Amino acid sequence: MSLADKLAEERRARLAAERLLELKQAELSAANRKLGRHALALTKQIGETQAEVATVRDENAKVKSDLSQANEKIETAERRLWHSIQAFQDGFAFFDADSRLIGANTAYLNLFDGLEEAAPGISYMRILQILTDEGLVNTGEMKPDSWRAMMSERWLSMSPEPVVIQMWDDRYLRLIDQRGHGGDVVSLALDITTSVNYEEELRSARERAEAANRAKSAFLANMSHEIRTPMNGVVGMAELLNDTTLSDEQKLYANTIKNSGEALLVIINDVLDYSKIEADKLVLHEEVFDLERCIHEIVMLLQPTARDKGLTILVDYDLFLPTQFVGDPGRIRQVLTNLAGNAVKFTNEGHVTLRVTGISNPEEGTCAVHCMIEDTGIGIPVEKIDHVFGEFNQVEDERNRKFEGTGLGLAISRRLIELMKGEIWVESDEGKGSCFGFRIPLPIVEGSHAGTPKLPQSLRHILLVDYSTLNSEILQRQLMLLGVETTTADSVSDALSKMNDGIDLILSDHAISGGGGLELAQQLRQGGWPDAPMVMLCSNPHEYNATDIENLNIDLLPRPTPRGELFAKLESLGNGLLDKQDASAPAEDQPPQIEQPQLEMGQIDTDRTETQPGCADQTLEEAYAADNASAPPLPDPEPSGARQMRILAAEDNRTNQLVFRKMVKDLNIELQFANNGVEAVALYQSFEPDLVFMDISMPEMDGKEATGEIRKLEALTGRHVPIVALTAHAMTGDSDGILAAGLDHYLTKPLRKAVILERILQHVSEGFQEVETTSAA
Repeated sequence: MSLADKLAEERRARLAAERLLELKQAELSAANRKLGRHALALTKQIGETQAEVATVRDENAKVKSDLSQANEKIETAERRLWHSIQAFQDGFAFFDADSRLIGANTAYLNLFDGLEEAAPGISYMRILQILTDEGLVNTGEMKPDSWRAMMSERWLSMSPEPVVIQMWDDRYLRLIDQRGHGGDVVSLALDITTSVNYEEELRSARERAEAANRAKSAFLANMSHEIRTPMNGVVGMAELLNDTTLSDEQKLYANTIKNSGEALLVIINDVLDYSKIEADKLVLHEEVFDLERCIHEIVMLLQPTARDKGLTILVDYDLFLPTQFVGDPGRIRQVLTNLAGNAVKFTNEGHVTLRVTGISNPEEGTCAVHCMIEDTGIGIPVEKIDHVFGEFNQVEDERNRKFEGTGLGLAISRRLIELMKGEIWVESDEGKGSCFGFRIPLPIVEGSHAGTPKLPQSLRHILLVDYSTLNSEILQRQLMLLGVETTTADSVSDALSKMNDGIDLILSDHAISGGGGLELAQQLRQGGWPDAPMVMLCSNPHEYNATDIENLNIDLLPRPTPRGELFAKLESLGNGLLDKQDASAPAEDQPPQIEQPQLEMGQIDTDRTETQPGCADQTLEEAYAADNASAPPLPDPEPSGARQMRILAAEDNRTNQLVFRKMVKDLNIELQFANNGVEAVALYQSFEPDLVFMDISMPEMDGKEATGEIRKLEALTGRHVPIVALTAHAMTGDSDGILAAGLDHYLTKPLRKAVILERILQHVSEGFQEVETTSAA
């Protein structure tokens, strides 16, 4: 190879080497650049990591600081908690799951009277052993082993019941133990000595109060008996005195004695009722009763007093309200009598209105009955309204000091209404009148909700004549609900001016101005309406001559009249009008029906009672001897061989014997008296009575013991003689105890003639002669 070729080849090799060098240099530069970028990123990452490390280091330092502060706070809290536990007056202890003491405050450890063994680490069972062995606990009637077994069983239960233990120094501890989820137990020993002593004091005080209450009840029962015994003579003799021939002045004195005695009995009953309510001994006796009839009976009793004062008593009984309910009619009557009686007592002019409405609940079969008694009396001052239902809180001022009373009536009424689950209230405007009301829930008697009465088509227009606008409004509203048109008038002249052929019936009050209801009837009969039906309402139908009423063709009804009786009378008269229109011949006139007011048990109808000749002044002993010496002549024996009814009366009080004898003097009976229970038993065997009246409180042998002896004798013969208790005991439960002794009936003193006669006539048999004589009837 030539030199030139060699040079050329070297040149080519050198160029190739240079190109390769340049290529490698370029790759190296690229690698250096890449390495530089990586180094830069790594440097940045290292910087960030160093910053994070510094942050974590700072946070760790802060955490360490926070942990240190938290530990200090925990130690402070534990120290405060322990100091608080130590400050407890009651014992506090912790036990682990193995029932070993972890810690306890000083009060808990002091229970062990300084024993060194009572320290953390001791078991609960050993604590029980120490308590009994050292006599630190009073186990009572339980033996120490039994007591520890009982306490151990309680401790091991999941939820130990609190228990009270008595320590040796008469302290009482209530142990409360709470088991946690891990088995640890927190135990409290609460010192309840003060509470136990206080409860003991309360129990002693309650026993003393109950003893005092029993003593008060016994005192009231005894006082009731002691007062009723002489009151039987006072009221009975006054009642008998009224049956004799007396002058008007003497009758006034006799009635005053009788009314004063009955007023005293009302006061006694108020005191007894309040005592029974206060002692929660009053029991409601529920039965079916007619509320509307109760209200009208109350009005009938208050009517004489209201009539003497010139007052009008009105009854507004909701036309759509049932009348038959289930409740205690005696107590409801008592509340209504208290409220209505007060209304009459404190009202000198105007009216007293008894309104009855109600809201029925068909689903429950009950009705919320609302009764309101409105009056136009003296009213009650605003500042005293809240006190009228309090005990002995009769409103006291110069206007009503003349009104007597115990001040218990409204208090008793409030308690009775509350006992019936109701409420009572009062609204009053001083000087204008008051409204007392109460609401009680009463079950409705099934089927007693009678439909609205329907009057005949012939009775479409009625003329109402009444001086009382309120009474006219009540009747007008009730008749309007029945579809009857009404025209009202307030006097004879006003009624005559409004009378026309379109009026089917006249409903008039008896005391309208212009001459009264009779004058209106006379002018109607003389003025072209001789056959117009007329009903006259009067508070006392007895004061009218039956012949005059019949001649004027008037129907009389008492005022106020139960709505059923009023609508029945209107329906009857309306049907009579139809008969006159349809019949070919005029119907015969029917005699007027005069409604007779019912008498309360024991009330004597003085208008029908025959008077007996009076007697000269004499002492009780003389009257008793004269009465025994001169018995009324007996009627001739009946040919059938019937005998007189034999009655034995056991009574130790001579006055009561005389009263009883006088009450039955007109009866055809054979009567003997026993002065005590021993005589009663002896006379029962010799006299063989058909009926026995037995006083309960008698010397030597009381009525219950005598009855027991009589019943023993009857057990041998199979005979049973009715025995009626005559007693002055009137407290709740007295009747149960008396009837349980074998007596058949129970009568409280003072005795009433009508009640005695009624009881005798109930036991008359066919083998007796006629008991009622003409004078007795």
